[in-house]
Amino acid sequence: MLHHVELWVSSLEETLPSMAWLLERLGYTEFQNWPGGRSWRHGETYIVLEESPDVRREPYDRLRPGLNHLAFHCADVDEVTAEAQAHGWRLLFADRHPHAGGPGHYAAYLENAAGFEVELVRSR
Repeated sequence: MLHHVELWVSSLEETLPSMAWLLERLGYTEFQNWPGGRSWRHGETYIVLEESPDVRREPYDRLRPGLNHLAFHCADVDEVTAEAQAHGWRLLFADRHPHAGGPGHYAAYLENAAGFEVELVRSR
C-alpha cells in the first residue's frame, strides 16, 4: 500500500489552486498546512505539495526521467473532467478521450499550468 507521495514544486502559489481543487474533489481532505507546503489525506495515504528551499528552480517536465503522472480512481470521470477545466486543468489527448489509454480503458488525462499530469481512471 502506498504511504504518501511528495511533489516538490517550483511555485506553490502556481500549483496549489488546481491541485487543491482536484484532490478535494476526489475526496482527499487537507491534512497539514505550513508556509512552504500543504498535504491532503485519503484513508492512510497522503499527498504533499512542497516548495522546498532546496528545490532546483527548473520548470517541471513530466517527460524527463522521474514522475510522469499520478493516476486516481474516479467514479465520475466525465463530470470531474468538465469541472477541472475551470480550475486550471486542460484535457490532454482530446482527440482520443476518453480512450487515450486504449479501447478498454476509460480515463481522462489532465495537465495543470505547472505541467503536472493526472489521470482519472473510471472506477467500477
